[in-house]
Amino acid sequence: MTNGKLTTHVLDTANGCPGKEIAIALWKLDSKVDSKTLLKTVKTNQDGRTDELLLAGEELETGVYELVFKVGDYFARYGEYSEPLFLDEIPIRFGISDIEAHYHVPLLVSPWSYSTYRGS
Repeated sequence: MTNGKLTTHVLDTANGCPGKEIAIALWKLDSKVDSKTLLKTVKTNQDGRTDELLLAGEELETGVYELVFKVGDYFARYGEYSEPLFLDEIPIRFGISDIEAHYHVPLLVSPWSYSTYRGS
């Protein structure tokens, strides 16, 4: 059994608060056949985090993954923005090479910009 895990959280940098109730899709990519498989969909809680680990233990495999954050729906609830939205769905593609490690992929986002990093 592995000890590795994958987590995320969302911070709304425009309003200085957690990104609440943002839908997130987790995909696993397979470059050999140019396809991706949906592993799960979750929503962030009131703290901008998911209530469960995205991947843990035997679920965590080496490979390339993608998190897709549906921030357009989130920002539409808190303000009026021109259509089409500048940012609607934000994909973050990353690799997992060590299944014993903790991979934390946070999203810092506003209606007009975003950034990420490998956290702990």
